[in-house]
Amino acid sequence: MQITDKRSLTRWFIIIASFLIVILIVWNTYFLFQRFKDDEREKMQLWANATDALFSVTEDKGLETLRQITESNTSIPTILTDGKGIIRKARNIDEVIIKDDVVKDSIRAYKLLEEFKSTNSALKIEYLGEVQYIYYGNSVMLSVLKYYPVALVLIIVLFGAVVYNFYRASKMGAQSRLWAGMAKETAHQIGTPLSSLLGWIEIMKADNVDETTIEEIEKDVNRLQTIAERFSKIGSEPILEERDIVAETENAFDYLRTRASSQVEFNFRSPNHPVMVMLNPELHSWTIENLVKNAIDAMKGKGRLDVVVEEREKFVKIKVSDSGKGIPKTQFRKVFEPGFTTKRRGWGLGLSLTKRIVEEYHKGKIKVLASEVGKGTTMQASYKRI
Repeated sequence: MQITDKRSLTRWFIIIASFLIVILIVWNTYFLFQRFKDDEREKMQLWANATDALFSVTEDKGLETLRQITESNTSIPTILTDGKGIIRKARNIDEVIIKDDVVKDSIRAYKLLEEFKSTNSALKIEYLGEVQYIYYGNSVMLSVLKYYPVALVLIIVLFGAVVYNFYRASKMGAQSRLWAGMAKETAHQIGTPLSSLLGWIEIMKADNVDETTIEEIEKDVNRLQTIAERFSKIGSEPILEERDIVAETENAFDYLRTRASSQVEFNFRSPNHPVMVMLNPELHSWTIENLVKNAIDAMKGKGRLDVVVEEREKFVKIKVSDSGKGIPKTQFRKVFEPGFTTKRRGWGLGLSLTKRIVEEYHKGKIKVLASEVGKGTTMQASYKRI
């Protein structure tokens, strides 16, 4: 068995054992609650019997014993009524409601009596041929104890949520490390043919090949180098530099415009002066590329695409708008989740990576600013100015 399988089995064993322990505690608490309830019932029955006997005892010794029994109840609230349900006596009841066997607040007193009736069955006694009833509630300790199972159930739910989040975070962490490793390996593999292509470009220059052709090839080779650098930075903390976000955005935009369909109308608007922010140029160009490519895909290669750089006092905002199919409001957040895609082909990682680049690496914000199905979408990325 592999080490990862053993770790997985150990993790699940700990999780199941923990759940069983918590369930055992809940069951034990419930059992203890019922035991306390039965004990209080027995005490109240004894108290009722003593009260019943007290009325017929003539010997001083027996009378004193019964009085001690009846006065021993200092925690269980009780109400004594006649056969018609009229309150005659009370014990361990708030004096605001009943004091010295006199009802002070009849509404609250009889409401409390109804509560006692629903909590425990009455105890019947006789006094001078008259039937009377003793009603009682739960003691303070029992009242507190009855909430323990609820609290423990909540603990189980919270424990389950913690376990689930821990397992999910571990799984996502493992996936993240896997993707980072694959990205770095991809960058390494791209490096070998790139070196060869650079050599061929030098040979082409020596053979006097058309300069325009060589320049275009060099642009694409440089582009491949940029992509390789991007992949190599995944999983590691990128170096941020003080850069003009207007120039960096326009450079990425111009490269994509020259290689996109001629049926897409490109528009770029920005301040006519530098706006400085802390950026990683390679990762920022990846952000613009993902946003622009998604916009072109949403328009199916035909429509209007606007990239606008707006400066504020403390922030600079980049808006990418298209005239494509739009996004339903229910999917505004989902579009940034790994694996989410509306395309027949694709991994659904573009916007997920974009969100990570903007928010985790550049400490900015990205969101779907506005979208209407059938009319288009505007994505917005915000960065803090220097």
